[in-house]
Amino acid sequence: MTLTTDDTLGTNDLLVTLCTSVTRVLSMATNSQVQYSAVVQRIKKTYLKPDIGCFVLFDGGFSGLVIINLSADAAMELYRSYLLNMGLSKDDLANSHTADEVSNVMGELMNQVVGDFTGKVRREMQTHITQNQPKMLVLNKQVQLSVDANLDNPEARRVTFYTAGGNIFYLELAVDSTEFIKLHDFDASEEIDPDAIMAQTNQATANANRPAAGTGDDDETAALLKSLGM
Repeated sequence: MTLTTDDTLGTNDLLVTLCTSVTRVLSMATNSQVQYSAVVQRIKKTYLKPDIGCFVLFDGGFSGLVIINLSADAAMELYRSYLLNMGLSKDDLANSHTADEVSNVMGELMNQVVGDFTGKVRREMQTHITQNQPKMLVLNKQVQLSVDANLDNPEARRVTFYTAGGNIFYLELAVDSTEFIKLHDFDASEEIDPDAIMAQTNQATANANRPAAGTGDDDETAALLKSLGM
């Protein structure tokens, strides 16, 4: 079998998958548009940077590190948009990015992002990775962070993201240089949406409990036709 470039997935493909998870989860959670740059930086070291840094380690089929660095303005915009979209009032929200509630919410969103990413890796690359609990840190200086794993040939990338309000944050990914080579064709398993399943179930239940329209008239018509031998 002669493999083509379409049969091989590498670090940049992993990065695109991760970026898609970030934009998908954050856009849905905040009900606003989050985008990322089409240009990526190749970097040699990964850092946690002010004002809020978040990191997650993953391991399994491959090992790596994901970091998201947010300015105070970007963190507060995402935090406020998420909780307002959840139905909270402005009076209930924290006023500073240093509040524990902001770190907790951003940690929850980061957990959803990486969970979405690991699900895509399982479906599209047919391998399994696990993650640790995201760690959120309020920082006033940058801290170099390396992957606590045995990486033979680490690669690192940095991507710029933009919030709907024009604030900027950065994602950094460090993984071992690797390739996924497709041996034969397969169909990626369909993603299960629990909310859609619940909505379909509720609709089916409602339809089943709803009385059929015109049942009495149909019965009378059938009886009349029967009496006429038809």
